[in-house]
Amino acid sequence: MDKMTVRMPVAIKAKVTETLKTKIIGDLQKRIQQISLELEQFEFTAKRAIVEQENQDDSLIPALQQQIEVERSKRVAAKQEAEAKLKRAEKLEYGAEIGHGQLERTVELEIGTDLDKIMGAEIVTEDGRIVAFRA
Repeated sequence: MDKMTVRMPVAIKAKVTETLKTKIIGDLQKRIQQISLELEQFEFTAKRAIVEQENQDDSLIPALQQQIEVERSKRVAAKQEAEAKLKRAEKLEYGAEIGHGQLERTVELEIGTDLDKIMGAEIVTEDGRIVAFRA
C-alpha cells in the first residue's frame, strides 16, 4: 500500500475584532446571569427541601445538607469559571488569534508525506469569514 486516506483535525482560529470581542463578552455575561438565576432558584428549592425534611424525619437532614452543599459548590465553581473567562475576554487584544473550534478534513497520505506539516493545518477567520488557510 503506497497511499492512505485519513481524516485529520483542522484548527479554527478567529482574529479578535470588536464584533467578536463584544459577542464573546455578551455571551459570557448572559451565562453568568443565567448561572446566578439558577443558583438563586437552587437555594430557594434547597431551603424548602430542608424545611420539608424537618417536618418528616430530622435524621436525614445532615445527608440532605451535604448533597445540597455539593451541588451548590458545583454551581458556584461554574459561575467562577465563567467570571474568569469574562475577565480574560475583556483583556483580548484586537488582531490576536484565538481558538474557535475544530473541523476535520480528508487527506490522502503517501510515503514521504510530512505528517507534522499536515497536522498543523489551520483555518483563520475574521468576523465569520475565512481569511487564510495555513498548513
